[in-house]
Amino acid sequence: MEGAGFVDIHCHILPGLDDGPSDWQEALQMARLAVAQGVTHLVATPHQLGAFSSNSATKIADVFSEFQRRLAQLELPLKVFLGADVRIEPELPARLIRGEVLPIGPAGRYVLVELPFDVSLPLLPVLEGIRAAGFRPILTHPERSLAVGRHLEELRRWVNGGGVIQLTGGSLVGSFGVEVQARAERLLREGLVHVVASDAHGALKRRPLWRRVYERLEELLGEEPADLLCHDNPACILAGQDVCLPELPSGCLPRLLRWMYRKAS
Repeated sequence: MEGAGFVDIHCHILPGLDDGPSDWQEALQMARLAVAQGVTHLVATPHQLGAFSSNSATKIADVFSEFQRRLAQLELPLKVFLGADVRIEPELPARLIRGEVLPIGPAGRYVLVELPFDVSLPLLPVLEGIRAAGFRPILTHPERSLAVGRHLEELRRWVNGGGVIQLTGGSLVGSFGVEVQARAERLLREGLVHVVASDAHGALKRRPLWRRVYERLEELLGEEPADLLCHDNPACILAGQDVCLPELPSGCLPRLLRWMYRKAS
């Protein structure tokens, strides 16, 4: 990634709002670690809705302003933006329109959406509702949902309908176990992943592991797809621009496509 740093669109770095850092000391240590790992742009995304329904947009914005003030004192080369990691609920589209739920980044076109880990919901109605409200949803870490992992066709319909998929970087280096790692790698090889993010929650537990993650992506897909997933696409998301799926090496093509290519040749 010569001349380009990592762009992290999903990071629980604001203290006291969710299961991220408990105080400012740890939050600022996370910022230092992110910079040391090569991150240049970062979206602070505390949980909203679900178990964190008390996290109003105003409350999050106030903590974010204090984070910016404290971060400026450190003079770190890190640009930070406001957002949220939003639990999917029936009223989500209406709450987005009313400004009660935060999209990510300055353009405000994309919103991170999270499914319950043990429940698989029909994704198309969620996708259609959010897009009708004027936003583009990013489904976070489906590799960590056992239910979603069993239904790849549902994820294909999500992508074909204009939804975006984000993997958690730690999933690719074994942070959540071998089964999650295998599901993450399968989603990559199936060509269903648009962006990788840290989903970091602390300075020690679930800390950012960007360099290891990028190296693993290079091993699996090559340099250009790794750059697309870790820099180009997330930068487009911050700017409100369209994203694209990486062009996979022939060895990573889905099994059906490899069979079709063999038949055609």
